[in-house]
Amino acid sequence: MADIEPVLKAVVPAAGLGTRFLPATKATPKEMLPIVDKPAIQYVVEEAVAAGLSDVLMITGRSKRSIEDHFDRAYELEEALRAKGDEGRLAAVRESSDLAIMHYVRQGEPRGLGHAVHCARQHVGHEPFAVLLGDDMIDARDNLLTRMIEVRQQHGGSVVALMEVEPDQVSAYGCVAIEDTGDADVVRITDLVEKPPVDEAPSNWIIIGRYVCDPAVFDVLEKTAPGRGGEIQLTDALRTLADTPASEGGGVYGVKFRGRRYDTGNKLEYLRTVVQFASERQDLGDEFMTWLRDFVAQHDKGTSASS
Repeated sequence: MADIEPVLKAVVPAAGLGTRFLPATKATPKEMLPIVDKPAIQYVVEEAVAAGLSDVLMITGRSKRSIEDHFDRAYELEEALRAKGDEGRLAAVRESSDLAIMHYVRQGEPRGLGHAVHCARQHVGHEPFAVLLGDDMIDARDNLLTRMIEVRQQHGGSVVALMEVEPDQVSAYGCVAIEDTGDADVVRITDLVEKPPVDEAPSNWIIIGRYVCDPAVFDVLEKTAPGRGGEIQLTDALRTLADTPASEGGGVYGVKFRGRRYDTGNKLEYLRTVVQFASERQDLGDEFMTWLRDFVAQHDKGTSASS
């Protein structure tokens, strides 16, 4: 196999309307909703940087200016904090602007994840790149993206992150047919189906929001017709690449992920994520958990009394 180029760039699609969180997202991007005291999108960028990807392209849309502002310097705020001698908050404010080299491009119309990824073509060029979806947060203690980049270096082609779910959940995700490779956590993907009916799903392994893509995906996306929902699906393009020779950038592999994933794309999972992160914070955890236990006990007592 020819030398495989290293993965150095990350693409973060963030152009969605966030309708599940209205009215909170009427004027605030869903990616900026806080997980305790840090917006969800910052955790995603931190994950990319931890995997060695300091060049980050954000695919945004209208009303997403606050994302750019968050990763920019805030000189007046910094000066006010410096004048107060508040070094802790000053460091926290500077942290986001010092994380990575940030770039932005707008997705003019919401035509699906595949279209959003294609918007990165000019910036990415002929290099492999990672795609991180903002709705999916991977625990910082689980090096999923680093492992995916290793698999790309070993096999070439594109790599997706997989999780096993109950059969009745597969129709909410992209689902894959797989073959063993000899590595316990790596499979070769032979087919991909976007949100299949339960009885037509090729397996219980779903694609979660992490991808490492060969640049060949751009040519495929350009020719990919709109699929489910009238949108251009990244899953459809990867399906084509799964049947494409390795010499042409083809081949798709999956990393079986059994770690900690937080889905912030719906209200209930978002609330669970906030509670979990708060409970594990050194500065908040003990006091928060004491309150939470008392709250649950009082709630249970009230429920029992009323039944």
